[in-house]
Amino acid sequence: MPRPLVPNRRERILDAAEQLVLDRGFDAMSVASVAERAGIAKGAVYREFASKHELREALLRRGAERMRARVEQELGEQPLLSEGYRATIRALLGDPLMTAAYLDDEGVLGTHADAVSDERFRVHFEGTAEWIRQLQERGAFSSAVDAEQLALALSCATIGLLSAAKRLGPLSPAQLGGAISVLATMVAGFEQADAPAAGA
Repeated sequence: MPRPLVPNRRERILDAAEQLVLDRGFDAMSVASVAERAGIAKGAVYREFASKHELREALLRRGAERMRARVEQELGEQPLLSEGYRATIRALLGDPLMTAAYLDDEGVLGTHADAVSDERFRVHFEGTAEWIRQLQERGAFSSAVDAEQLALALSCATIGLLSAAKRLGPLSPAQLGGAISVLATMVAGFEQADAPAAGA
């Protein structure tokens, strides 16, 4: 007789894995320990995730989606790009898993940034370019700036932050937040440049 399905099995596995990663680090975490923490059989983990590395990628995707949802909820409709960066700082530093990802903390996540091979960076780049174009159409962003070129520069800065700890040495969350804050300040210099003056 087949075993009954565990309700919300995938989320239970991810919840257990995230806590273990934060407590012990990815390299010390095992599929067996995830199963034990989730209260399910080890085979059930493999029915959801083909490997431990696939589980880590799912954790990072979930963390990124969690951050995106928090930022969108905070910003509301038609936010400025600099507001988006500042909201991202708050969401990022409030999420230990994603802070570890940006700090390239191998003690938490093992080596992961170099293994990213999907389209997430390109999607981020294209989304940023479209955001800038929409702001320009509203007159809330300088039309003298090429949206795609600025989005490329900002995306390169983001990718650089993901590998900064490896190239420059350990970074603190405060340094990470400060670096993103500088990006927000830079972007703010282009905002509202073409907006009509009050009462015009």
